Amino acid sequence: MSEDKKTASTKSIKKILISQAKPESEKSPYFDLERKYNVCLHFHPFIQLEPIGAKEFRKNKIEIGNYTAVIFTSKNAIDHFFRTCEELKVNIGQDTKYFCITESVALYLQKFIMYRKRKVFFGADGSNKKLFDVLNKHKANEHFLYVCSENQQDNEIVNWLKEHACKFDLGYMYRSVSSDIKDVFNANTFDVICLFTPSGLKSLYENKPDFIQNGTSICAFGSNTCKAVEDAGLTLHVKVPSPQTPSMISGLDQLLMQQSKKK
Repeated sequence: MSEDKKTASTKSIKKILISQAKPESEKSPYFDLERKYNVCLHFHPFIQLEPIGAKEFRKNKIEIGNYTAVIFTSKNAIDHFFRTCEELKVNIGQDTKYFCITESVALYLQKFIMYRKRKVFFGADGSNKKLFDVLNKHKANEHFLYVCSENQQDNEIVNWLKEHACKFDLGYMYRSVSSDIKDVFNANTFDVICLFTPSGLKSLYENKPDFIQNGTSICAFGSNTCKAVEDAGLTLHVKVPSPQTPSMISGLDQLLMQQSKKK
């Protein structure tokens, strides 16, 4: 890997690329950051999620009604889970337990169910470790369905479930494909790129095969994404979540604060 790719960030941060859709609410904390540090945020999803339809899902011989607990690591997983249930005409039992990576993901369940805290659980800080702490208390009595992308699972979660002899299956209900964002890179030079999935990094190189880091700061969400960035030989500047940076917002805030102190 070329040394240019390993160069630490020396750029003054002006343009930040967020590899997700632009928030619908103007009250999003992303826009607070924009105003606070006088930077320009560009929102462009690096990947698109394609639903796996009921006919294809049935081939996996997963009977959703047989599971006593469901694991969610994103709001997208929740959307596709309930979409699949609707397509299959499956009614979810009221005693089903839901285990979520963050409180934000857990609260999103209110869109689909009567939210009861005693049946909805989440990690304290958004890390896999804290999710495991919660799962560990229930593993003996539950049959887990981990809802995930066909081509993108969190291997740390899968390995933990295996190592702790949990009864579980993977529920593939969607798959990720790269978006065409070539025009975005042709028209802009970014000082920071925020990645949320390994597929996002794959999309970056598919759209810009000649990408060289050259001082660009990389922020990554999730252990799999962080590992993918480092395996690619890139310098990772912000790892999310962590005790100090539980969200991408807080990670960016810390990065921009450090830059402002250098001025």
